[in-house]
Amino acid sequence: MEILDICDELGNPTGKTVERKIAHQQGILHRTAHVWILRKKENKIQILLQKRSEQKDSFPGCYDISSAGHIPAGDNYGQSAVRELKEELGIVVRESELIDCGNRRFHFEEIFHGRLFKDNQVIIDDDIIKNTNEGKETVVKLGETIGKKYSREVK
Repeated sequence: MEILDICDELGNPTGKTVERKIAHQQGILHRTAHVWILRKKENKIQILLQKRSEQKDSFPGCYDISSAGHIPAGDNYGQSAVRELKEELGIVVRESELIDCGNRRFHFEEIFHGRLFKDNQVIIDDDIIKNTNEGKETVVKLGETIGKKYSREVK
């Protein structure tokens, strides 16, 4: 059983918790961490995605964020992002290597596997850039790369 912090509109824990399954049944606001892995190859920026399992409870078999996960109760965004990178992709990073790209709200309701799934999240987007180009770190503005209005410029 996965226990999540219930959060306010800004992503701050309220002091209450909820089981993940119940959060998705009732649309209770909770937090997730997303990590976008970017690389520069042949002078083009690439976003590395992963394909979700057909058994996932939402968007089965679809391409998804490089690494993402729910933030367990008591954890913070950085801890969760670092853990998910290691668990999902075997990538070991320090929290200080992540670039904070800001928070955004995400809400949807859809039927998956014959059941209503209500997702209501505050998401922190982190960007990890480990690729080098002639010995120099490649710095990318995430908002320009994925073209999302909710992303803010990384400096």
